[in-house]
Amino acid sequence: MTDAVQRLSASLADRYTIERELGAGGMATVYLAHDVKHDRKVALKVLRPELSAILGGERFLAEIKTTANLQHPHILSLFDSGEADGLVFYVMPYVEGESLRERLTREKQLPVEDAVRIAREVADALEYAHQHGIVHRDIKPENILLHGGHALVADFGIALAASRSDGGTRMTETGMSLGTPHYMSPEQAMGEREITAKSDVYALACVLYEMLVGEPPFTGPTAQAIVARVMTEQPRSLQLQRHTIPAHVEAAVRVALEKLPADRFASAAQFAEALQDGGRGDRGTGGPTPSAGLRPAVPRSRRPVVLLPWPLLALALAGAAWGWLRPAAPRPVSRYSIALAAGQAIQPGQGPRIAISPDGSRFVFVGPGEGGGQLWLRERDKLQATPLPGTEGAICPFFSPDGRQVGFFTITPIRLKVVSLGGEPPVTVADSGVDWDGGSWGPDGHLYVDSPTGLVRVLPGGGPLEQITKFDSARGETAHNYPDVLPNGRGVIFVVWHRGNTDQDIAVLDLRTRTHRVLMHGVYAKYAASGHLVYVTSSGTLLAAPFDQERLELTGPATALTEGVQVRSAGYVDLGLSAGGTLLYLGGTATTLLADLVWVGRNGTAEVVDSGAFGSVALSPDGRRVALSVQGGREEQVWIRSLPAGPLSKLTFEGALNYRPAWTPDGRAVTYVSTRGRNRDLYTQGADGSAPATVQLDLAEDINEAEWSRDGRWLVFRQGSMPVTDIRALRPGVDSVPTTVVGTSFTERAPALSPDGRWLAYVSDESGRDEVYVRPFPDAARAKWQVSLNGGTEPEWSHAGGELFYRNAAGELVAAEIASRPAFVVGRQRALFRAAAFSSDYSHRLYDVSPDDRRFLMMRERGGGERADLILVQNWFEELRAKVGRRHD
Repeated sequence: MTDAVQRLSASLADRYTIERELGAGGMATVYLAHDVKHDRKVALKVLRPELSAILGGERFLAEIKTTANLQHPHILSLFDSGEADGLVFYVMPYVEGESLRERLTREKQLPVEDAVRIAREVADALEYAHQHGIVHRDIKPENILLHGGHALVADFGIALAASRSDGGTRMTETGMSLGTPHYMSPEQAMGEREITAKSDVYALACVLYEMLVGEPPFTGPTAQAIVARVMTEQPRSLQLQRHTIPAHVEAAVRVALEKLPADRFASAAQFAEALQDGGRGDRGTGGPTPSAGLRPAVPRSRRPVVLLPWPLLALALAGAAWGWLRPAAPRPVSRYSIALAAGQAIQPGQGPRIAISPDGSRFVFVGPGEGGGQLWLRERDKLQATPLPGTEGAICPFFSPDGRQVGFFTITPIRLKVVSLGGEPPVTVADSGVDWDGGSWGPDGHLYVDSPTGLVRVLPGGGPLEQITKFDSARGETAHNYPDVLPNGRGVIFVVWHRGNTDQDIAVLDLRTRTHRVLMHGVYAKYAASGHLVYVTSSGTLLAAPFDQERLELTGPATALTEGVQVRSAGYVDLGLSAGGTLLYLGGTATTLLADLVWVGRNGTAEVVDSGAFGSVALSPDGRRVALSVQGGREEQVWIRSLPAGPLSKLTFEGALNYRPAWTPDGRAVTYVSTRGRNRDLYTQGADGSAPATVQLDLAEDINEAEWSRDGRWLVFRQGSMPVTDIRALRPGVDSVPTTVVGTSFTERAPALSPDGRWLAYVSDESGRDEVYVRPFPDAARAKWQVSLNGGTEPEWSHAGGELFYRNAAGELVAAEIASRPAFVVGRQRALFRAAAFSSDYSHRLYDVSPDDRRFLMMRERGGGERADLILVQNWFEELRAKVGRRHD
C-alpha cells in the first residue's frame, strides 16, 4: 500500500474504506472504496499532490461544489469532496460496467446505432449542464462511463474547477493541460481564456468520430503534432472510411468539428437533433455528403408544420438544396498597416525579426532591448506590446504549434532557446552545434534549425542534435537556412545558399529518405495551409504556387501576388503566415535600410558625414579617406570616399560580394573579403583603382575578416565557419602557411592588433557569453587577460595604445585604460556613450577610430529605428485561392 493510500485510509477511516486502485489519470488516481455511512461502493478520486499544490486545495474544492447540484440521468453525480492529510479528494458513485475507452479498446469501432445513441445521451447531459452555466472542458472516452449500455458523463466540472482555481493558469503553463489533445477544440488548444459550450460540442464530435471509425479525427506522435493538425487540417470523410455511416451523421459531425465556434451548432441539443435521422429512415450511403451546407438545426418543437402541394414542395426542396450545397461566400480580405508604439520599433539586425502565432491572434518581434534587442509580444487586440523577460539578444523567433512557446536564437554566444509566453524564464535547448538562421517547430515536437553542417533537429527539452540534411557539394551548397516544417510532418521547406552566397534556392526535404531537391529560386519561403508554397524573390516580389505536401511537389505554376516585401542584405525577410491565413510582413524596399555615416565624439554627439546602404567601414591610417562596403540588391561592393566631403568612388567590380575592407599600413591599398573565387578569400587592391585586385590569401576554409599590423609584417585574420572559428596569422612573403594564434572549440573573432604589434585583442564566447580578451602576440599561448567585465564585442585599440575600446552588453562604447610596461595591466574602464543607436555586428567591428582618438566613425540606421510599420492581411487565403487557384492534381 502506497504512502498516499495509507494516509488517506487513516484520515477517512470513519467515512470510507479504501479497497483497491481502479486506475490513474492525468489529474487524479481513482480507488474503489466502501462508503461506511451509506453502505455502498463508491469511486474515490484523489487529486495528484503536485496538481493540488499548484491549484490550491480550498479554492478547488469550493469550485467543484458548484457541480454537486447537477442532477441528470446521464451525469455521474458528486457525492462528497474534501481534504484529508493534505490530499484533496472527491467521491462519485461506483458504476458497475466499463468506460467508453475500455469498450473502444476492446471493439475498436461501435455499431453506428450504438455510437449515435451514446453521443446523443452525452449531448443531452451537456445541454443540461450548459443551461446551468457549466462547461465540462474534458469530454473524452475515459470520462464517459457505460452503465447498462447507457452513457454517464463523469468528472463533470473537475476541469472547470481546475481552470478557475488559483493555479489554473499556472497548471496549463507547466504542461499539465486541461483537456486531452485528441479531443480539444481549436480555441481550447490555443489557450483561449473563455471556453464556451461549443468547445464541448467539438469534443463530443471527436468522440463520436472515434466510435465510428476507430480513431479521433486528428492523431499524431506528440501533443504538439496533434494540435498542429487540429489547427491546419480538415478531418477525413467518415463515409470514405466506413460506408455504412449515414450522410446526415457525417454532415452533423463535420459541422460540430468546424474550426471556428461560430460555425458549429449553437448548442449540444442542436447537435443531438442533427444526429437523429428525423424518422425519414434515411440510411443511404451513396452520393455526396451535404456537410458543407449543413447549418445548426432549429429545435423540432419550434418548427412550423407547412403542407405544400407537390409542385411547390419540389421548388422548396430545390431552393433548400441550393441553400445547403452552394459554396459559402468568401470572407472579405482586409489589408492594413500596424504601427508599433513609440519605443517599440523593430530593431535592425540579422535574420527574420517577426513571427505570428498559428491562430493569428498574436505576434512577436525583435524590439528594443540589451544586446541589440529582445522579443516583444503583441496581441492583435492590444495597442501596446510587452517585452518577454530573458530574451535579450534574441533573433529569428518562431512559434510552437500550440502558440504557447517561442523558439529563438542568440548570437553572442550562439544558443537555441525556448521561452514560454506564460512568464517562465527561457530555457536553453542547445548551447553548441547550431547556427542562428531560422527555425521551425515541427508537428513531431522537434525544433528544426540550421547548423554549420546542414539542418538539424532537437527536442525542446534538449538532447542530442540529429542531422537531417547535408550540403550537396556537387551543387556548391554552403548553407541550409530558414526551415519550415510541413504540417503533415512529411517534409521541410528551406533555403539553400550556394558558394559565394550570391544565389539562393527554395528546396524541399523528404524526411523519409533524407534527400532534398530544389523547387525554385527565392530567398524565403513558407508553406500555406491553403495548399500553396509562398515565397519571396530577391527583388521583394511575393509569389505563390500550388503545392502538394503529400507528394512534396509543385502542382502548378507560380503567380506573383504583390511587390514591396522588404528584402534586406543577405536575403533577410520579415514575413509570417498563420495556419488560418493571416499574413504579416514588413513592407518597403532595401532603401528603407539606409544608414547615416557619422562622426561620434567621446561624449556621444553625432555629426552626419554621408548616407547610404553601408555595410562596413575602415579609416585610412591618416584618417583622410574611408573605405566602405555599400550594399545594393544582392551585391556588396567596396567604395572609397575622401573626407570630409569628397565623392564616393567604386573600387570593386568583380564578384557579387566584396566587403569588410582593411587598409594596408601605407594607406595605398585596401585588403577585403571577396567571394569571387571558390569561397571567401582575401584580395588586395590599390585604393586609387588603377590596377586590378590580386589574391592576398586563398585557403580551403572561408576567411571572414582581416587586419594588418601597423608595421605591415603581419596579416591577422579569422578563419572557419560559425560556431567554431579561429584567429590565425601570416607573414606575407615569409610564411608559406598561416599560424593558428587562438584556436579552440569556441568562437574567436574580431581580431585587433595593438599599435606596437605586441598585443592581440579579440572576442570569444568561451565563458558562455561574448567577452573581450587580450593575449601576447604572436606568442598568444603565454598569457590571457579578460578585459570586458560583463559582456563585450568589437574591440579596437586607440592609436596611442593606452586605451582599448569595445561595446559592452548594455550597448555602451567603453574605453578601458591599458598599461603594457613593465607588465600588461587593465586599468580603469568607463562608458563613453550609449551606442545602441549605432550599427553593430557581433562578429566584426562596425566602427573605426580617428587618428587623434577623439572621434569614432560609426553608422546609424536612418531614423534611429524609432518606427516601423507592419502590413497585416486578414483572410489572405481567399485572395490566394482567387489569384493562384488550388493545386492541379
